[in-house]
Amino acid sequence: QVRLAESGGDSVQAGGSLRLTCKTSGDTANPNNCIGWFRQARPGTEREGLGTIWTTDGSTGYADSVKGRFTVSQDNAKTTVYLQMDSLEDEDTAMYYCARGLFTRAACVTSVYPSPGFSNWGWGTQVTVSK
Repeated sequence: QVRLAESGGDSVQAGGSLRLTCKTSGDTANPNNCIGWFRQARPGTEREGLGTIWTTDGSTGYADSVKGRFTVSQDNAKTTVYLQMDSLEDEDTAMYYCARGLFTRAACVTSVYPSPGFSNWGWGTQVTVSK
């Protein structure tokens, strides 16, 4: 079991940058830990996958919609995962979540969608981008 807590959400102007943080605790040493970032534009709508990181070696995967603008990384302790967001657009306004699943490296970097394998979720942090 892993607990996750997102932070860093804020209101920013279009074109700006923001870095979100996902702090994990619990079973963080599992070699198949895969942390994903997701967002939900409005309650009741489908969650969108943004990027994933396989914490054992830092391998990442990204959704085409954010590739080149968003970057997933982790700290040296592998317990905190970041989502750096640049060139923000008003369409990026959403609640942002991190989640954990147990995947092989190959599955993690290609599972950039909210599959049932992501079984532990944080509560989310709100990002609002204004024009």
